[in-house]
Amino acid sequence: MPILKIFSRYVYDSRGNPTVEVDVTTETGLYRAIVPSGASTGVHEALELRDKEKAWGGKGVLKAVKNVNEVIAPALIASAIDIKDQKAVDKFMIDLDGTPNKSVLGANAILGVSLAVAKAAAGEKKVPLYVHIADLAGSKNPVVLPVPFLNVLNGGSHAGGRLAIQEFMIAPTGASSFAEAMIMGSEVYHILKKLAKDRYGQSAGNVGDEGGVAPDIQTPQEALDLISDAIEQAGYTGKIKIALDSASSEFYKDGKYDMDFKNPESDPSKWLTGKELAELYLDLVKKYPIVSLEDPFAEDDWDAWVHFYSATDAQIVGDDLTVTNPARIKTAIEKKAANALLLKVNQIGTLTESIQAALDSFAAGWGVMVSHRSGETEDSTIADIVVGLQSGEIKTGAPARSERLAKLNQLLRIEEELGDKAIYAGDKFRVSVTL
Repeated sequence: MPILKIFSRYVYDSRGNPTVEVDVTTETGLYRAIVPSGASTGVHEALELRDKEKAWGGKGVLKAVKNVNEVIAPALIASAIDIKDQKAVDKFMIDLDGTPNKSVLGANAILGVSLAVAKAAAGEKKVPLYVHIADLAGSKNPVVLPVPFLNVLNGGSHAGGRLAIQEFMIAPTGASSFAEAMIMGSEVYHILKKLAKDRYGQSAGNVGDEGGVAPDIQTPQEALDLISDAIEQAGYTGKIKIALDSASSEFYKDGKYDMDFKNPESDPSKWLTGKELAELYLDLVKKYPIVSLEDPFAEDDWDAWVHFYSATDAQIVGDDLTVTNPARIKTAIEKKAANALLLKVNQIGTLTESIQAALDSFAAGWGVMVSHRSGETEDSTIADIVVGLQSGEIKTGAPARSERLAKLNQLLRIEEELGDKAIYAGDKFRVSVTL
């Protein structure tokens, strides 16, 4: 079925910044996708094209929108490529751009079209989007619902205060279904909010970019004690695990890690080496039920990653390290630097490349955690991606703020649609592709 029309416009993300929206129209209807945007972005990511002019503080996307409407749209429509052939569509746009990091047209322009085309193809096939994605990926059993890794406490670049680690997440691995996991997560979140206000004052209930509370906490131990108390008060000790996203590239300076990086008078003599930071993580893993650590070290500090890999059985997730890029993933696999991929579609810029990144990771025995970005929208595509890939783990932020809940609510709908066929990944989230 041919594409009748492709049209792009700018809309706003959860930070109030412009982002790219794309409509693809076929004979079966109009299909829409919105592109997210990150704050702590890896230097190896595909290029998000911004205008860098006065309007919106340089963050406008008018160039990317124009590239969709005046370059991609006429060329793709004229090509008459079958929209069900996602590989051909995405390759066409990659070739049209002609650069390794999509810097001519912009990864945000290309991704908007890529995702909208996938939705249109699912519409033509008259199947849910997750079924179409499963077909594209060759998934055998697209009935696995993921464990939601819920970001309940924010630090780093996503919040004020001096806490260096960016995200503290809870993972209800002991639930019997996705719906029950969300009940557990919601209850702990609200108890945590009350505890934060009681201990740190009314403003501690304010939330960061991804909906987690953002009290003025100084150390990771303080944050983990607060979360552990909330889990215990909710009655879920042992059923809810904890995960960290350090986003450590943000506080990597001169070959060391500044855990006080938001303090302009930080003392360089207290900065940690990679091995010293690894010891800190290992102490935390021993004391708290931590099952996953994302970006524990900086994106090019390979020695620290390799050292830590051999020292723990926890899931070690590459985000800035791998940026959903097959070449970076291959290097991380060969070096034994990580054992899981954080899959962010806008880091690489097409659905096809995102699926390939997941398949490469699965082939190496890695886990794959599908992820939102801190600058999010009401688009819920990643919920269908995580089920279609059968990857078993997703992070979307806190169980609060509609741009986060759009994904979680879509997963509730998918679980309801699957009925008795639905399988909750639970404590098998790292190997759910084998379920």
